[in-house]
Amino acid sequence: MSETQSSTAKSTLLQLSSSDAYQRWRLLKDKIVAQAVVIGGLSIILAIVLIFFYLLYVVFPLLLSSHAESVSSYDAPEAAMGSTVFLSMEEQNEIGVRFTDTGKAIFFAVADGKLNRVIDLPIPEGVQITSYAHGSVDKGIIVYGLSDGRALVVRHEYKLSYPEGKRLITPVISYPLGAEPTVIDNNGQALTKITVKVGDKNTSFLAKTADSRLLFVTLGKKESMFDDEVTWDRTDAVLDMMAGDVDFMLLDKEFRNLYLAGRGGDLAVVDVTDKSEPVIKHKINVMKQGGEITSMEFLNGDISVLIGDDHGDLAQWTIVRDKQNHYSVQKLRSFKVSDAPIITINPEQRRKGLLAVDANGEMGIYNTTAERELIKEKVADAKPVAVTLSPRANAFLMQTTDGKIHHWKVENEHPEVSWSSLWQKVWYESYPEPEYVWQSSAASNDFEPKMSLTPLVFGTVKAAFYAMIVAIPLALFGAIYTGYFMAPGMRQYVKPGIEIMGALPTVILGFLAGLWLAPFMEKHLLGIFALLMFVPLGVMVFAYFWQHAPKVVRNKIPEGWDAIVLVPVIIFSGWLAFELSPFMEELCFGGDLRTWMRTEFGIGYDQRNTLVVGLAMGFAVIPMVFSIAEDAIFSVPKHLTTGSLALGATPWQTLAKVVILTASPGIFSAVMIGLGRAVGETMIVLMATGNTPVMDFSIFQGLRTLSANIAVEMPEAEVNSTHYRVLFLAALVLFMFTFIVNSLAELVRQNLRQKYSSL
Repeated sequence: MSETQSSTAKSTLLQLSSSDAYQRWRLLKDKIVAQAVVIGGLSIILAIVLIFFYLLYVVFPLLLSSHAESVSSYDAPEAAMGSTVFLSMEEQNEIGVRFTDTGKAIFFAVADGKLNRVIDLPIPEGVQITSYAHGSVDKGIIVYGLSDGRALVVRHEYKLSYPEGKRLITPVISYPLGAEPTVIDNNGQALTKITVKVGDKNTSFLAKTADSRLLFVTLGKKESMFDDEVTWDRTDAVLDMMAGDVDFMLLDKEFRNLYLAGRGGDLAVVDVTDKSEPVIKHKINVMKQGGEITSMEFLNGDISVLIGDDHGDLAQWTIVRDKQNHYSVQKLRSFKVSDAPIITINPEQRRKGLLAVDANGEMGIYNTTAERELIKEKVADAKPVAVTLSPRANAFLMQTTDGKIHHWKVENEHPEVSWSSLWQKVWYESYPEPEYVWQSSAASNDFEPKMSLTPLVFGTVKAAFYAMIVAIPLALFGAIYTGYFMAPGMRQYVKPGIEIMGALPTVILGFLAGLWLAPFMEKHLLGIFALLMFVPLGVMVFAYFWQHAPKVVRNKIPEGWDAIVLVPVIIFSGWLAFELSPFMEELCFGGDLRTWMRTEFGIGYDQRNTLVVGLAMGFAVIPMVFSIAEDAIFSVPKHLTTGSLALGATPWQTLAKVVILTASPGIFSAVMIGLGRAVGETMIVLMATGNTPVMDFSIFQGLRTLSANIAVEMPEAEVNSTHYRVLFLAALVLFMFTFIVNSLAELVRQNLRQKYSSL
């Protein structure tokens, strides 16, 4: 072998060796990238699964059932000092108190009944206790009616201290009106029934005397500007209505309404706004024939009355005002506790819940808003004498006729949530009829949480619907023209220009929609509607004349550049719509379209409404839908279109029968991705809708979406509260909605791809 041949052979071997190394390196890179893609895809799936399970983890406690557990049972402390007329405990569930019919306040340890202290109340000598009632459970007010026509108001409080780092609870008795009993009946008759409400400025008594008179006494507090001297202005009134039949009396904390009821079921609501002249507001019989009222209490907030009867039925009644401003007492809902008479009703102090116990020791815990029976259990064999629910509603004490006090622990964290309260109409207090309402918080514990997700889901669907109504026609028709008809030279500017719209932050779009677009639309509402007529009409008129223009003129515009001629036409048509709209408004609608709609059809107009959201969010969705759909149309193989044209089909026939069908999987994907974007959009709806969770089909009213609601309320929600978990439930609903819709969309897309793959 010559040197030349040897050199050539060596060179060939080196090239082969280099080529093999290069191929091996390429294969290695392919494997690395393939593995990276697989790992990335699996990571995305894992992240989605983890998000789902975390949402489920936070929401799951809402699904747990409530239960009660017996903790201890012991003899009532100092039973020889009198029978219990009222039982209570403090917030920490450590100290309890029983007030007796002999005027003793006996404090004891809740856990085992160990005596803490005994306080003698200042009952005058020779005077008997003839009646008693609590004034406000949450304020610790107790009132004793006396045999000489006077009443003693007592408040029990608990001072918290930490000597040597240990918690110490010290019970204290105080007297809001002084230690000397207050004269109620100037005739000195015994007070057989009594109730009281103590406010910052006023205190009102309602008492029934032994001679069946019904007395309403109000004391107005006056403080001197120069010293600490306190004087009282007194107003007396005698209620002649149904005095002899009154067995139950309640006075609300606003000092507006008295509720008087007899055992036979007659309930009267008396307006005492004018303390000197009470007036009956409404009267109704609340019992079935043959039934009797056995207990009556206010629900938390003093808006609704809870009435228990001798058949074990418990009903919630409230004052309802209709649209004509007429008042009536309506039953909102009822519960069946048992078949035995209900002895006592104990409302929760911070929620719209209650505990009821019947004569056989059957206990039931209910929530009125959710209309749920949370717990029902036999808690004692003997008849109950007194029951108290702790301020946090996590424990209760019950004394029975055998002298025992039973201590129970209650697990009832989220009673407000039920299928009906989340998804169905609920009849809330002070509402004339059942409604869907989201109003999750207020400044007072008396507030009834309204956590219906229905208006939020409705708002989400409504906003997405109108956004897609705006986005789909513009995006898809634009994509069809750009991908099929437009010249490449023009396409290279139009497509990136539209896609760059998608880079605009949604917070900027929401800002512009709320601060510029909404006021502009309010001022030029008819001009917006005129656009829908003038622009299409202008385009059609121009197309007609363009079609009949000389070929010399038409041939000056290169094929695929036709759209540029329409730009001035569209601008002129839009300008003309806004210029003529004031004259049209004056001629047809009396100068103000919004006033005309409200007068003629009762359609109100909010400045930040669905129409604003539809335009702003449609603008945000258009780039995404356009880009994906245009890529799908432009990617249709050229041999299909040229073959169709060669067989004699027109460009429009080719578009309809070949291009659209072949690109349909991509077009469908574009629409579904745009829908997902619209459903999950937060900032635009947050800033442009007014965030009013109302269910109104009008495009001139606001709305609130699931995502916007989460963004607004999550920062202020107490961690692990019912409100907090319901917000996570809203997020889970949004997650499941998008997951199901996208999964179905993928199935449809795969079917379309398989169906038209043979083209």
